[in-house]
Amino acid sequence: MKERVTLTLDGSVLAEVDRKVDGHRIKNRSHAIELLLMQALGSADMPKVAVILAGGVGTRLQPITFEIPKPLVLVHDRTLLEHQFDLFKKFGIKNIVLSIGYKGEKIKHAIGDGRRFGVNVSYVEEAKALGTAGPLRLAKAFLTETFITTNSDELKEIDLHDMYLFHKENKALVTIALTTVDNPSMYGVARMQGGKILEFVEKPKKDDAPSNLINSGLYMMEPEVLDYIKSDGFSMLEKDVFPKLAHEGKLFGYPFSGQWFNTGTLELYEKAIKEWKDII
Repeated sequence: MKERVTLTLDGSVLAEVDRKVDGHRIKNRSHAIELLLMQALGSADMPKVAVILAGGVGTRLQPITFEIPKPLVLVHDRTLLEHQFDLFKKFGIKNIVLSIGYKGEKIKHAIGDGRRFGVNVSYVEEAKALGTAGPLRLAKAFLTETFITTNSDELKEIDLHDMYLFHKENKALVTIALTTVDNPSMYGVARMQGGKILEFVEKPKKDDAPSNLINSGLYMMEPEVLDYIKSDGFSMLEKDVFPKLAHEGKLFGYPFSGQWFNTGTLELYEKAIKEWKDII
């Protein structure tokens, strides 16, 4: 519940606050002050758990993934998982659930309990491929409050504090971090109504795309989303869950302007190695 307060601020401080307001990501003074306070006070009111979907085979990265599971592929001499940990640690999120499948023992051996990377890692294991939604059912015991889910094969730089404020302000069941691309014709493109996602249009012609916003592979979720996932077997968030939420008006999109690199193909992986700037 939000409460109204009155603040008396020095003019120079207020000017700095106003410089944060862009009318889009940061809507007004109140939003800017709330975000700044949240950053200053740390992560007391942030998600405590992030689920990383790390069970995929990585077919499009072969022959690299014949030997190495995709989440352990290196960018700047560090694994994709370590770059994910960097993002979460920056916002005080240190409890990580790794969903593993293909070559999962190699991931366990490399990451262990996560302590040497500054995080606490737990594992759920897919005996067979469960898609992007099925693993969340396996992780249900860990997901009792707002949590984050992310793919393991993208590099992302997102202001998770601000995304969390957006998620809560809209009372969303799921908020998808949306990134901007020049040519959306190779992706599922978000059709928006304000902050709500009405649908994703798959691989539209460039001139017919409803926006240039695409799913970045990171989601802020409430535990109730598990009720939308079938109890066992293969299930996809993108095809089986998100359309239902969109129909019910519970799916929101958070556009962000930070870095985003897909490493899912050899060409995209090479681009990420050249252009990604590590999170510090």
